[in-house]
Amino acid sequence: MGIHQNSPLIDVAEVRKLHALTGDALVTKQANDEALAKIIKGEDKRILLVIGPCSSDNEEAVLDYAHRLAKLQEDVKDKIFIVMRVYTAKPRTNGDGYKGLIHQPDAEGDVDLLAGVKAVRHLQSRIITETGLPIADEMLYPSNLSFFDDLLSYHAVGARSVEDQEHRFVASGIDVPIGLKNPTSGNLNVMFNGIYAAQNQQHFLYNGQNIVNYHYEDLVKALDKYSAFNLENPFILVDTNHDNSGKNFMEQVRIVREVLLNCEWDERIADTVRGFMIESYLEDGRQDTPEVYGKSITDPCLGWDKTDSLIREIHNRLS
Repeated sequence: MGIHQNSPLIDVAEVRKLHALTGDALVTKQANDEALAKIIKGEDKRILLVIGPCSSDNEEAVLDYAHRLAKLQEDVKDKIFIVMRVYTAKPRTNGDGYKGLIHQPDAEGDVDLLAGVKAVRHLQSRIITETGLPIADEMLYPSNLSFFDDLLSYHAVGARSVEDQEHRFVASGIDVPIGLKNPTSGNLNVMFNGIYAAQNQQHFLYNGQNIVNYHYEDLVKALDKYSAFNLENPFILVDTNHDNSGKNFMEQVRIVREVLLNCEWDERIADTVRGFMIESYLEDGRQDTPEVYGKSITDPCLGWDKTDSLIREIHNRLS
């Protein structure tokens, strides 16, 4: 098979000039980064929501969602800080399936990585410029970090990558929060070793594996691990979808409610479990091909009406 060069080398400096943040947009991004850092350190007690589509496959639908989310953020900003999921590179278990906007700018078209890089920057910069929301993406390919790190306020290291040394070392050099997920095996030691390796700055975990791990006993176990590893800025972000929900998107609502109840029951949990990862889009569920506007083509998501209701419920519960 071999490795073959199919296109000219990409000039990183030239790519970063495309849709670079300037003026008010840059100031807004910097302010969001500072606010998020305070939340991770516990200086700001607002709940963190990292929320948005499983995959950002359609620019107009994602922007439509972003504008709705930004309006909702204004209504709940005293208790909740929202970072929008703008995930553009999707891990695939066996290599098949849609791999994200960076691979396929047209979800039904051919792979075009050069166009994909440009499409990702265009989308991410538009969200920041038009809505003021901070954005998150998964660091699936550490070698691609320099194409996008000026736009991102949060980087996720996924379950398939958290044990990889390159991901851990790159994470240690990033200036904004990094979420390290526990691995597909569910072995907490792997995740906490990853956090330990990356703990030169404010890094934290979000919780999700191939067995459910949001119940009271699971959270206590994770807190004990944090203490045993003596890590800085303990912060747990509970993944409400994927294996925790069994990819039943409506279970996300119940999981949020259960975790909030555990926070009310146990002050130690409340001090550390201070956020949720929620998969949400315009329409409920998923589809195999992009036929319905604003409906996921990867994992099933909560639709907008249920998302709005859930975020307002969280806000009312915290109030």
